[in-house]
Amino acid sequence: MRLLLAALLACAAPLHAQELVTLPTRPGVTLSFFIANMGKVQPRAAALMLIGGGGNIRLRMEGGKVHFGQQNFLPRTRREFIAQGILPVILDNPTDQQAGDGMTDDFRAGAKHTEDLRAVLAEVKRRHPGLPVFLVGTSRSTLSAAYQARALGDALAGAVLSSSMFRTREVPVLAVFDFASIRIPFLFVHHRADACHATPYYDAERLGRKYPLVSVSGGKPPETGPCDPLSAHGYFGKEAETVAAIAAWMLGRPFDKEIN
Repeated sequence: MRLLLAALLACAAPLHAQELVTLPTRPGVTLSFFIANMGKVQPRAAALMLIGGGGNIRLRMEGGKVHFGQQNFLPRTRREFIAQGILPVILDNPTDQQAGDGMTDDFRAGAKHTEDLRAVLAEVKRRHPGLPVFLVGTSRSTLSAAYQARALGDALAGAVLSSSMFRTREVPVLAVFDFASIRIPFLFVHHRADACHATPYYDAERLGRKYPLVSVSGGKPPETGPCDPLSAHGYFGKEAETVAAIAAWMLGRPFDKEIN
C-alpha cells in the first residue's frame, strides 16, 4: 500500500476541508501539496498550481495550521478560484528539489517532474472522481505547464500558462517551444504591461494569433519589481477578472479575451 500522509484541518466540513498532503512520488522522494477549503462551493474542476521562480512555497505545519508562501499570483488568488468553482491544489517542490534555487529549468522539462505530477494527479482524481484537472503555471512555472502538458497528455483536461517565460536574458525559451506538440487544450494569459524582461507581451500576442489568449490591461500601481507578483506580471489589481476568465475557459464557457 502506498504511503500517504494527510493532515485534516477542518473537520466540520470533511468533504471540502483544507488539507496538507504528502505522498511519495519517486524512490526516496516525497512531494507535499495543499488542497484548499472549498467551503460550501461544489468544485467543477481542479487546478494543480505551480508557482514561478524556483517553485518553493515552504509548505509546512506550524502550531496546528498550514503555512506557505502566498504572495505569488496563484496562491494569492486561490479564493477567487474557489468562488468560480475551481479547486486549488497548490504544489510545493519535491524533497529533492528543495535546496538552493529549487527546480531548475531542465527539471521542469524532464521525466522526474512528469512522474511527480502524475502521482499528484492520480491522488487528486482518487479524491475527486470525474473532476477535470488542469495544470496551471505562472512565470517560470509555465515551463512546467508547457512541457508537462505535452508529457501528461489527456491525463490532464488542459493547461494554463500565465505570464509565460518566453525568454531568459533575451535567449528564447518558450518563445521557440513547439506548442503544436501539446495535444490537449491550453490557454495563454498575459498582461499587456508586463515589464519583466523574461515575459514580454509581444511573444504572447504572436502566439495568440493561433492559440487562445487572455490579454489583461490596467490594475494597481506595482508594489514590487517588474518580475515579482505585485505588479502587472502578477495581475496586481486585476486578479478577480483574470481568474474569472481562466475559470470560464476551464469550464467551457465564453471567456473575456480582453480584460480592461
